[in-house]
Amino acid sequence: MADYGYVAIANNGREVKGTIVAENPDSARAQLKSQGLMVTEVKEQGLLDKDLKIGFKQKITPRELAVFCRQFVSMSRAGVTILECLNLLREQTENARLAQAIRDVQTNVEKGETLANGLESQPDVFPSLMCTTIAAGEASGSLEVSLERMADQFEKSAKTQALVKKAMIYPIVVAIVALAVVILMLIKVIPSYTDMFADLGTELPKITKMVVAASDFIMNYWFILVPVIAGIWVGLKAYFKTDSGQLMWSTFQLKVPAVKNLVVKSACSSLARTLSTLLAAGVGLTDAVEIVSNTMTNVLFRDALRFARDEVMKGVPLSEPIEDSGLFPPMLYHMMRIGEEAGNSEEMLTKLADYYDEEVEMAVQSLMAMMEPMIILVLAGVVGVLVGAIMAPMLAMYKAMDSL
Repeated sequence: MADYGYVAIANNGREVKGTIVAENPDSARAQLKSQGLMVTEVKEQGLLDKDLKIGFKQKITPRELAVFCRQFVSMSRAGVTILECLNLLREQTENARLAQAIRDVQTNVEKGETLANGLESQPDVFPSLMCTTIAAGEASGSLEVSLERMADQFEKSAKTQALVKKAMIYPIVVAIVALAVVILMLIKVIPSYTDMFADLGTELPKITKMVVAASDFIMNYWFILVPVIAGIWVGLKAYFKTDSGQLMWSTFQLKVPAVKNLVVKSACSSLARTLSTLLAAGVGLTDAVEIVSNTMTNVLFRDALRFARDEVMKGVPLSEPIEDSGLFPPMLYHMMRIGEEAGNSEEMLTKLADYYDEEVEMAVQSLMAMMEPMIILVLAGVVGVLVGAIMAPMLAMYKAMDSL
């Protein structure tokens, strides 16, 4: 078996590209033809092509998954079969990776597998939450309801991600511009003053010596500095993927008050929304808590929910281990306890999710309000050092001239 890259024309006339696994080119062409594609090129992928494929995969966004679910529901209610729904969704999507995944799901369904099993065959595209919810919907005969709930879930997730990204754009852009300005001053402005400083014939202030030394180091050893910085960056990324690195990062997030506020409320929103969606689809509480734990990005919350799952298996109400963890705010577990006692946990979780969605938005705004003055202060400090390094010798020279 080998990987073959192909170029083909879909039924709607659009050119599609992708990769398929087959024994030989003829087998690859036959598979593509069976999927309704007119093949124009099939070529075995070399090692370089495979590396490029791994490095530059198109990302599947929550917004695209939400559109997938919404359109699937609309077509299904119009009487369109599952296979035809998949075919239409594959043709109209502009994301080549998603189109390939839908095509593979369609092939599995044609072989007699359920939609959920087909989606599970593409774990890098369709999350386990979606697969489990759809499996429960198929088993209970409420597939359309499950898809609608997943569409809501993905839309809320997309909105939250958009809020966080929007909040981070300003500090990132400012940081990049500030770094560029500092480097420009060190490699262009400071060297132009070096000769003038040498002609002064006086002892340079310490701050000026430090800045000149930094400038010389960057100018003379940039070919060493750049790989070292890149190596540190890669090393840190690799470390934060390890268990100890994730634990350290998760702990750090909860040590910074403003960041902790956002992390906790995001976790509460994700917990309430995802658990509500799974319970509404008919997933058992134990399995639902397990799935929710896997969606948590902070390992402390993930471990707390896995412990809660074990407690639920013993017959303990979910609200108790949630409270005992000490990570979640009182409102969350108190409202969960009310829902458990009243027998309407799903409805209560939905209300909690709506509440914490608004809290996340407010937390993002608060974090932005705090970061803006901090960024200005840092920039002022950096610029102040550079300006001071330039002005200090001049002031010393003027002072010496006045004393003559």
